[in-house]
Amino acid sequence: MPPLRSFHKHLFLLIFFCNAAQAQLPQPVAQALARAGIAETGVGLYVHEVGAAEPLAVHRGELPLNPASVMKLVTTYAALELLGPAHTWATEMYVDGVINSDVLTGNLVIKGGGDPKFTIENLWTMARSLRAKGLREIRGDVLLDRTLFTTDHPDPGAFDKEPIIPQNTTPDALLTNFKSLAFTFAPDAEARALRISVEPPLAQIQIVNNMTLGEGACGFWYNRIKAQAQDTGEAARITLAGMYPRSCGEQTAYFSLLGHREYTGALFAHLWRELGGTFRGRVRDGTAGANALLMVTQRSLALSEIIRDINKISNNVMARQLLLSLGGSSGATPERGSRAVQQLFAAKNIAMPELVIENGSGLSRIERVTARGLGQMLITAYRGAFMPEFIASMPLVGVDGTMIRRLTNTDVAGQAHVKTGLINGVRALGGYVLDAKGRRVAVVLLINHANAHNAGQVQDAFLRWVHAR
Repeated sequence: MPPLRSFHKHLFLLIFFCNAAQAQLPQPVAQALARAGIAETGVGLYVHEVGAAEPLAVHRGELPLNPASVMKLVTTYAALELLGPAHTWATEMYVDGVINSDVLTGNLVIKGGGDPKFTIENLWTMARSLRAKGLREIRGDVLLDRTLFTTDHPDPGAFDKEPIIPQNTTPDALLTNFKSLAFTFAPDAEARALRISVEPPLAQIQIVNNMTLGEGACGFWYNRIKAQAQDTGEAARITLAGMYPRSCGEQTAYFSLLGHREYTGALFAHLWRELGGTFRGRVRDGTAGANALLMVTQRSLALSEIIRDINKISNNVMARQLLLSLGGSSGATPERGSRAVQQLFAAKNIAMPELVIENGSGLSRIERVTARGLGQMLITAYRGAFMPEFIASMPLVGVDGTMIRRLTNTDVAGQAHVKTGLINGVRALGGYVLDAKGRRVAVVLLINHANAHNAGQVQDAFLRWVHAR
């Protein structure tokens, strides 16, 4: 048996080298960073096997970094804990007036409940239910009650000066169909022209088609479209120009052109008339009176299903809706939602003093987390009651979601549930890896650097190292 002094010496050296190892990047990751031209100073890394007392590897774990869409993990985890996986949202229709035979003398009120995925099919179902109850003619206005969330909408083009792309759609208590319009581009061989149609076919949308047909490979056809939109208040005009390769066949692109009130009102009027209803009034904001009669309630999908869309396909506006839902029952704001998340983490002893939440989606330049803080949240989430729902919401590497084409035909495929994030200067990853020995490992890799767009190979090297360690 070695002397006590020798034992202490060996123990000191063991602790020293363990700590030194934790401060170093794994060699495959360091090499990939060098190839990508990314300095290690802008990288935060955290690897922690579930059930272990200490992390396996940490690099700049206390450095606050922008997580891009990985912030959605914070928002969805908090929602599971605060609302529960079975939580649903209600959208309601009231009649505020008198119904005589099949005629409403008064207003129809549509009250938004903050549903993150209230679709055109949901609105059609509600309108169909009204018709089934005998209502045909509305002799009044359609009022949209959007008071659950603040109506001080941010500029949808503030982040990247692209206000008409659906990923920049702002939240709303009565968010309908993500406020999106599907434009179908179809070459007409006989006319030697490109036909453009829109769904839903709202009368408020005017299309100026300056597109031309051309030859060559289809490639990234969407990037060739030059779209300019002009919002005229109740209507919008979009001018489309550029060359469309004939080889692309029929394709669809999505744009967001109208305001929330205008879009939902126009869509309801369109559906109502398709169902044989009559409406000649205005669409305006408003609330139901004290004597209004509830006619139809539409419940949303459960939260456990909602977060799958948020994380697997990285839906920004759904994440923003979710953060607002954490902010209270009336006039909710992102700030109130952020405070609710901070209070939850404090109660669960998740140390994230550096946490900054602007909108909960990662579409932000000021949101911040640390690799260690996010890693500790992942460990806490794994030990929680809603771990299965949380993990199942993340993309499965090489299988689905935003990771469907990543690391296919490798040992990692199907063995890691991870959320990724990408904006200019930021590339991030967080989630869980099942390693080659069947151990679950929480992983975080945050990269903030001018060359972050090159970091896909770094993420792949990181996941392969964790899996094969």
